[in-house]
Amino acid sequence: MLFNSLTFVVFFLLVYSLYLLLLKHYRAQNIFLLVASYIFYGSWNWRFLILLIISTVVDFFVSQWMSQTSNLQRRKLLLTVSLLTNLSILGFFKYFNFFVESFIQLFNWLGIAANPITLNIILPVGISFYTFQTLSYTIDVYRGKLIPAKNLLDFAVYVAFFPQLVAGPIERAENFLPQITHPRKVKLAQINAGLFLILWGYFKKVVIADNIGLIANAVFNNYTDYQGIDVIIGILAFTVQIYGDFSGYSDIARGISKLMGFELMVNFKLPFFAINPSDFWARWHISLSTWLRDYLYIPLGGNRQGTFNTYRNLGITMLLGGLWHGAAWNFVIWGAYHGLILIIYRMVSREREHLDPWGGKYSYPSILAKMLLMFILANIGWVIFRCTSLEQMGYILTHIGLSWSENTADFLTNFLWLTVPLLIVQIHQYFTGDLLALIKLNLWLRVPIYSLFLVSILLYGYRESVEFIYFQF
Repeated sequence: MLFNSLTFVVFFLLVYSLYLLLLKHYRAQNIFLLVASYIFYGSWNWRFLILLIISTVVDFFVSQWMSQTSNLQRRKLLLTVSLLTNLSILGFFKYFNFFVESFIQLFNWLGIAANPITLNIILPVGISFYTFQTLSYTIDVYRGKLIPAKNLLDFAVYVAFFPQLVAGPIERAENFLPQITHPRKVKLAQINAGLFLILWGYFKKVVIADNIGLIANAVFNNYTDYQGIDVIIGILAFTVQIYGDFSGYSDIARGISKLMGFELMVNFKLPFFAINPSDFWARWHISLSTWLRDYLYIPLGGNRQGTFNTYRNLGITMLLGGLWHGAAWNFVIWGAYHGLILIIYRMVSREREHLDPWGGKYSYPSILAKMLLMFILANIGWVIFRCTSLEQMGYILTHIGLSWSENTADFLTNFLWLTVPLLIVQIHQYFTGDLLALIKLNLWLRVPIYSLFLVSILLYGYRESVEFIYFQF
């Protein structure tokens, strides 16, 4: 059940209507939300629900038992049960075939005959997201940072909450669980912000991402037919596509949640304006980057054990972050690439650049140059991310140039037509320092802007329900 489908629109309108009728009975709302979330998730494949319920039940009781003992060995054992259960499910369904096929290729390269043993495994949608969400919960309980949920219903809603279940953001229990365990009020400010986020999210997805994806797909799927400026436009088109697609989903999820009285974390903060790799990861998929920082990088030692170990920890964290995205070598290489540029930036510049560089620390040309360099580096990364073979990756990266073709004018016109509105809004958001800046404009400005978004969705929104890119992760 995709957000960008008529089925979901009808589903949400029905769910929201009944949810509002139960507004004074939050316990009944929670029961209803759990049923609705299971229907939503089961619409892909009801068997996926079994895995979701297993993770939910195991982590609920493990956390309960951890909170009832001060014995460190027993707490470690219980945490191990949670880690093994969740990572075994994730590893089997997401990575079994990948590792088997990789080992077979290695053995064949070494001259050792090996027969493939692979299974027809369907990847459960959203499994990486809810697995990391439940793991953060049990780890926080183990660390003593979190008091576990008192009943299974509340925890089940935390795990399965349908707006963010399949593509995040990966919510921390300390932020989201109290919103579930207490009565909620839907405020006018939340409705105002929620409607904007939903409208803006759909605009980014069905108008920008799905349409500009036609250019990206044309270039990447038939890469040997293109070179020069066409390749550059194709790369830029995929960058805009994946941003519009994923941040559009996050906006819709946040908007829907606000309409129901919930506040989800911001998952994107204008990543095109990053000035260095650390800044980029403070702006892109924030719920994952902070998860990797808190539950992997810092436990490995972070930057507390000397320069070499800091670089090692960065490399391991980004490598596993790449693997989190998918069971393919391009994601591993993408993670290694981002780890490498993080390390290089640390080696070249010891100074920690803050996220708002406009305070007189740098000249304007210097800031723009930093942004441009980071944007180019990020685009190289997206080539690695998008390509499915080293041959394709090598061709695209070595056929960038200034040559034109008969396709260039159409590619460039469509690219600019789709990206200029996005850029205008994002520049306004950046310089106001407010992702919700548009809702604070005067009414006579908001009405035409909102109308433009709505009319564009109705007239130019891609007609087919294209799956969100991050559903595959």
